[in-house]
Amino acid sequence: MRNALIKTTVVLGACVVVLFSCRKNASTSQSASVSEEALGKIYNLGFSNKNVTLDEDGNYLVEGDIVLSQADLNSVPSTQFLRVGSAEQYHTYNLVTGVPRVITVSISSQLPSSYVSALDVALGRYNAQKLQISFLRVSSGADISIVKSGGNYLASSGFPTSSGDPYNQVKVNSRAIGNQPQGTVASILAHEIGHCIGFRHTDYMDRSYSCGGQPVNEGASTVGAVYIPGTNPDPDPNSWMLSCIGSGDDRPFNANDQTALAYLY
Repeated sequence: MRNALIKTTVVLGACVVVLFSCRKNASTSQSASVSEEALGKIYNLGFSNKNVTLDEDGNYLVEGDIVLSQADLNSVPSTQFLRVGSAEQYHTYNLVTGVPRVITVSISSQLPSSYVSALDVALGRYNAQKLQISFLRVSSGADISIVKSGGNYLASSGFPTSSGDPYNQVKVNSRAIGNQPQGTVASILAHEIGHCIGFRHTDYMDRSYSCGGQPVNEGASTVGAVYIPGTNPDPDPNSWMLSCIGSGDDRPFNANDQTALAYLY
């Protein structure tokens, strides 16, 4: 999460006591490497173009934990108006298809061994919902690979492909996450996997709800976030897809999350 899930900031000392998620916003100034043209395309896709940075692979990191490639910026998805609200749940146009489907997930041995158990907890949360997609941890050749990364965020991922496959990688900065309990790590991993299967942040319309700071509302765009019917129209303080997470927090799926998951899958 860059939050979007917890994406963050490499301001380790002071942030730990306040909000673990404050790390997500590691940078408060716009990266000089990101052109005005790119920022315009990011905004037109329905994402925040504030504090956009480039990751180690040259992709754009937006909203704290969402990866957009140059190809994404140049794509022209079909138009759909965004519902403007407070904190409903949203999904992207591209979703995982070919259901029922088992999505395999692997985790790098470069990450702490405790993350394997945390991943099992995260996958177990999804599988307990009895959806049309289920998750299975494998050692290699996975649909989604969880890898070790650095940078100024806790974790990052992207959205499903136009062909209906989940985004294939979650980058995890274990150094930034630090010695968080299993439930927090599981929540971070479940959040990023949520992006991989098409979920936007629950507080998309005002990310200050979970991250603090100045309110950010992108307004009504033409692409990128589609309201999920039946989800809570009011602020939801416990959703697993909130942009930021507090140190030590554990966010298993709440009733609204379960509604959203059941609606899509």
